[in-house]
Amino acid sequence: MKLALVGDIGGTNARFALWRDEQLESVSVLATADFTTPEAAIEQYLAEHNVAPGSLGSVCLACAGPVSDAVFRFTNNHWRINRAEFCQRLRIDQLLLVNDFSAMALGMTRLVEGERLQVCPGESDEGRPFVVIGAGTGLGVGTLVPQADGSWAALPGEGGHVDLPIGSAREAQLWQVLFKQLGHVRAEDVLSGNGLLVLYRAMCELDNVAPQLASPAQITTAALAGDATASAVLEQFCCWLGRAAGNNVLSLGARGGVYIVGGIVPRFAEFFCNSGFARSFSDKGCMSGYFAGIPVWLVTAEYPGLMGAGVALQQNSRE
Repeated sequence: MKLALVGDIGGTNARFALWRDEQLESVSVLATADFTTPEAAIEQYLAEHNVAPGSLGSVCLACAGPVSDAVFRFTNNHWRINRAEFCQRLRIDQLLLVNDFSAMALGMTRLVEGERLQVCPGESDEGRPFVVIGAGTGLGVGTLVPQADGSWAALPGEGGHVDLPIGSAREAQLWQVLFKQLGHVRAEDVLSGNGLLVLYRAMCELDNVAPQLASPAQITTAALAGDATASAVLEQFCCWLGRAAGNNVLSLGARGGVYIVGGIVPRFAEFFCNSGFARSFSDKGCMSGYFAGIPVWLVTAEYPGLMGAGVALQQNSRE
């Protein structure tokens, strides 16, 4: 059997690895802005790892957005993939494209000890779905469903583009500022890297504070250092993530639990675990009691999306 390659491609970074014996090898992270096409990025990756052209049998790429068409355009970067042209240029037999959060969801099935932190205690209800939600360049949402034969199904979706949920008078005031700036306000408009900056500026406008910070990294650093405005922004970010996660649990009956993933939240894990996330997660009026015992974990694994792409490739080969 020929060697396989897996990739997890976001708006900012493309992660690639070789997939051999159900394990990742030779992981590299490349900036999407540095390459005109995904083929060019993969060719550089293969050259750096001394993999000869034509050595790959199959490629599985986890991509942000719907992946059903013959030509796929990435949601948060300039890349596109024409399936036939891709296979011809890289001389591969099979290209499997999966939604990035379907891959992320499948990656949860391969977590090992030390790759997740408990945020909300509880026990998974057997046979019930899990929600996988995470903020990065955008906001991704996936669903992991256990199957009767012991395998897993990952359901694709575009849950990051739902309306931003409002659960308090303060949030309604912030939403009005955001609406004035953006028009339609999606969850992703706040719950993402750039969204953190959008939220900071909206809060400064609402509170008549002159904005001093110019990047998500500066906001996070200032919040962890005790800056009052930045701390309030990060707290609101955590609360809105809780509301979004809770809405998905109700919609899906996801009493299996919730995995918080993505590149942003692990950077302030302690702050997050002590924030209003858990309160906002279960703040659902008459349905608040539904959340008793639903576990929530913060995933700290380095490459769960890549691992999930490998699992997707593996499951596809068995069908």
